[in-house]
Amino acid sequence: MIALKQVGINIHTPVMPIEAISYLNISSNGTYIDGTIGTGGHATLILKQLSKKGNLIGIDRDEETIKICTKCLASFATKFSIFNDSYHNLGKIIDGLGINKVNGILLDLGLSSFQLDSSYRGFSFKTNSQLDMRFDTNQKTKANDILNQTSKEELANIIFQNSNERYSRKIANKIIEMRPLNTVFDLVEAIRRSTPPKNRNKSISRVFQAIRIKVNDELEILDKFLSSFYEKLTIGGRIVIISFHSLEDRKVKHCFKKMSIEKTMKVLTKKPLIPSQKEILVNSRSKSAKLRVAEKII
Repeated sequence: MIALKQVGINIHTPVMPIEAISYLNISSNGTYIDGTIGTGGHATLILKQLSKKGNLIGIDRDEETIKICTKCLASFATKFSIFNDSYHNLGKIIDGLGINKVNGILLDLGLSSFQLDSSYRGFSFKTNSQLDMRFDTNQKTKANDILNQTSKEELANIIFQNSNERYSRKIANKIIEMRPLNTVFDLVEAIRRSTPPKNRNKSISRVFQAIRIKVNDELEILDKFLSSFYEKLTIGGRIVIISFHSLEDRKVKHCFKKMSIEKTMKVLTKKPLIPSQKEILVNSRSKSAKLRVAEKII
């Protein structure tokens, strides 16, 4: 995602906007869920295609982005509601609204520029701050808790399983040796001391990804969602999921394939869509994105 100005507030241009909105196949009077609404990039495009009879339900774990999103979408006449929650709880959320089924669901599983560029959230290894990395700032566990309290073996497993980083054990050893780690640059230094110079930035990125995934239980939450969304999607309804690393994409691919074999969903993207070279040139953070779509048929 890339930052832009709208109504004087920083929001984000979504990755693959034309593809995502086109594949949602929006009905003007339908009900849609943006399960990772962030600051409103995709949501803005969805609302533009909805009539006053339509409905958008936004969900996000990040309270800060929700405040921005609410301001950005305030000018729309279309009905919308935003919940500070996790997208895997969408069933509970729409049940509470008295809604049985929805016409479409969108997930963009990537970090926003708002989060990455934050000077105090700890998501980026380029800005020194406290090792936080929480999407939900009300939860207790932060990145530094995991780094300072986890055993060496478990820490190495977290790094390897969530990123496939080949130097995971050496990095875990160095983290243990350098404890306590409290800042972003503390972690960067631990990785620097335990990896060769060649491609070191990739190792740093992978470790930050791995710890962030663990802090926020990202893969477990995706699993819960993939096992439950079907019941809340109407026949003919579509689900669009944009992922940014192979662990997520593999889970989405296998889920859609299983449902296709069971003849409950039709996969509309035999191969995942990826951003165009033009989009990548404008927004380098989109380059790892993969978009998959499926439609409920029974």
